[in-house]
Amino acid sequence: MGFFDRFKSKAGDTPAADAPNRAIMIGLDGTPCSLLSRLAADGTMPNVAKLLGTGTLKSMTTTIPEISSVAWSSFMTGTNPGKHGVYGFLDLKPSSYKIYFPNATHVKGDTLWDVLNKHGKRAVVVNVPSTYPAREINGVLISGFVAIQLERATWPLSLIPRLKEVGYQIDVDARKKKESDEALMADVFHTLERREIILLELFKQEKWDLFIGVITETDRLQHFFWEAIEDPNHKFHARFREFYGRVDECIGKIADAAGPNDRLFLMSDHGFAPLNQQVYLNYWLNQNGFLNWTKPVAESLEDIGPGTTAFAMDPARIYINVRGKYPLGHVDPADYAAVLDRLRAELATIEVDGVRIIDRIFTKEEIFTGPLLDVAPDLCLLPVKGYDLKGAVNKTVLHDRDVFTGMHTQDDALFWIGGGSPVSGDATIYDVAPTILDALGIAKPEVMDGRSLLS
Repeated sequence: MGFFDRFKSKAGDTPAADAPNRAIMIGLDGTPCSLLSRLAADGTMPNVAKLLGTGTLKSMTTTIPEISSVAWSSFMTGTNPGKHGVYGFLDLKPSSYKIYFPNATHVKGDTLWDVLNKHGKRAVVVNVPSTYPAREINGVLISGFVAIQLERATWPLSLIPRLKEVGYQIDVDARKKKESDEALMADVFHTLERREIILLELFKQEKWDLFIGVITETDRLQHFFWEAIEDPNHKFHARFREFYGRVDECIGKIADAAGPNDRLFLMSDHGFAPLNQQVYLNYWLNQNGFLNWTKPVAESLEDIGPGTTAFAMDPARIYINVRGKYPLGHVDPADYAAVLDRLRAELATIEVDGVRIIDRIFTKEEIFTGPLLDVAPDLCLLPVKGYDLKGAVNKTVLHDRDVFTGMHTQDDALFWIGGGSPVSGDATIYDVAPTILDALGIAKPEVMDGRSLLS
């Protein structure tokens, strides 16, 4: 039985059989391809199990750095950070050590819904990170994290009373962790419940050609409770599975409401793995003579001192302190290549408990292209799984571990393509936007870095 036979249209819920093609993307933030496969196989996610048999599941690589603000910006634009300009949750203001929080106004280039608008098509976009503040689109936009005010996260504003009525939450309240693990877990479920109500209402009541709904709660669950899925005896093991069962029910409801010409996709923005230790790169740079502070314990990058060769930002980004580029630039531009090579060689030797924790090191030219290459980090590090590379400035130890038990990975993201015979080969997050456009009969803009995976 094929996908469109499995999900029959229902009177009043879906368009007529001769309606134009539409596309549906359900995002599961941080859900690894391997975990989805496992939970589908063991009965935790029966709806997903049925879907997997009607399409193609690909293990996908994501952006470097492998974090949501960068990855979702690449998803929505189909471009790498050298074009869209977002390199982390925090980025540097030009010619300074000051930082800012990139938001939707900093994402350069057209988004998927911009491209659709140029073709007279309408989009519903719910909970995609890096879309705050919400702007007017041809359709509906409810921003994902980091969104501060619901009123500035919603277009059109007429939706706000309904969002408040159902108690819609933009994100899980991580502060619940201080109250108890039980309180945090309850909030994960509550946030998903509120999100599902709005997703299904907009899916059925709005007119759209592209529907995008992202579930962020999967990422939050895995950061705080990853060890629960790995250990059958963990007190939250059953709750972890129960949560993914609820996600599966949500996906099933959307699939059941889909029309006969709708094409369904699932994706995640990165993978996940167990976390052993968080490793602090600025501490290592300071201890090895590359970074000087003006205070015994730094409070921000603005406390960088004279003679600094390099500094780090979250996650795993190294910046060379070049003369003329930064206020206290120390490295002569003529020496840039030599300093880069030295740093690359020495960073590769970092050990924690006898384990070399750096898997690969990239120069910016190796992974980024585009007009915003000049503001890119000079080196990006990929760690061995289990060792999360951080940019904290106030640490007095090389490594420790806080409340997180799971960490992002650049591999093992997922991309499921419903129906058809997708092309063979590896998938990257840059392929998602061209594939969606192809499903809608829209040619990929030349600026996009990926390719359609539809045959």
